[in-house]
Amino acid sequence: MPEAERKKVVLVDDDATNLISGKNVLKDQYEIFTVPSGEKLFELIHNQIIPDLILLDVEMPVMNGYCVLQELKKNPFVAEVPVIFVTGRQDVHSELEGLLLGAVDYITKPFSPPLLLKRIESHLISETRKKQLYEHCNDLSKMVERQTLAILDLQKAIFSVLANVVEYRDGDTGTHICRTQRFFRTLIDGLLKNNIYSKEVNSWDVPLMLMSSQLHDIGKVAIPDAILLKPGTLTPEEFNTIKTHTIVGAQIIEGIEQELKQHRFIRYAQSIALSHHEKWDGTGYPYSLSGQDIPLQGRCMSIVDVYDALVSIRPYKPSYTHEKALQIITDRKGTCFDPLIVEAFLDVSDEIYAESQKTDTAKSKKYIGIQGTNISELTFL
Repeated sequence: MPEAERKKVVLVDDDATNLISGKNVLKDQYEIFTVPSGEKLFELIHNQIIPDLILLDVEMPVMNGYCVLQELKKNPFVAEVPVIFVTGRQDVHSELEGLLLGAVDYITKPFSPPLLLKRIESHLISETRKKQLYEHCNDLSKMVERQTLAILDLQKAIFSVLANVVEYRDGDTGTHICRTQRFFRTLIDGLLKNNIYSKEVNSWDVPLMLMSSQLHDIGKVAIPDAILLKPGTLTPEEFNTIKTHTIVGAQIIEGIEQELKQHRFIRYAQSIALSHHEKWDGTGYPYSLSGQDIPLQGRCMSIVDVYDALVSIRPYKPSYTHEKALQIITDRKGTCFDPLIVEAFLDVSDEIYAESQKTDTAKSKKYIGIQGTNISELTFL
């Protein structure tokens, strides 16, 4: 067998005669390295000689075989290398101690050369199969990861297409969905930075949460254009129709979930769609939830949704400045919004403003709505 293809076997024994005889037995089949002590074995490994198998004497001065094996197991480069103890001890306790420390076999001296060769061959074959199985499992893991990423890309595409349907219908909001997604990401950072609801936030799958947030207004596809695009204050009947977009959105998302079999998606997206118009004081819709009965993701979405509506042109209002929007949100702390989330939002308001400037399509449009809208009449509040 060519030298390069041979397995490397290291024989460790403080008896020179045993090293010579062991080498003579093994040299025709393996690339043999002989060392007289555990210290020399570690020097060999340090010089990048990584064995495929180690034959280790138990009774050696300074560092016995058990100590050597314990040190080998601490080294990640050789921890998995099979070790066979070769010793003159024949008591059960010594054999058991070696096996408990991680040895794969225990051969007593004087050994039979054919038996030694067969034991070595058996363990090397076993180690080879173990590595092959590991590589196969690793390949399978990579294949599953690729398929998972492909499914995730498909989900992203579905979310994006559905979100774009809403954007096209509600054209004056421009890139509202894209912006609120970025604001949500920044607000999450603010919550964690200020240790506000951090335990729950850390439990979120944030990328999926942000993806799901794109569908918060998907229910608007069921709202007539005459109401959705009305350039003025809505009548009570029209406002009641607008309110239905939360429930309709949740129903649409549930239908998507049944097709995708993605339960985390339904947990996040449906919750956000249903609850992002609830108010801290219980005066919101559709279920008049209050306080922490409102899901945390809905309370977060509420603020970023309103902020974007305030600083953007809508059919019924002009855009407000960043400072004016912050003042409106601050004034409604404890009524519309969770006070703690408002504090986190204000803490990252500079970052929120920077994100608002990245995509400014809506503000570039010519405003054709009613200039004098009263803040108290704004439907998103």
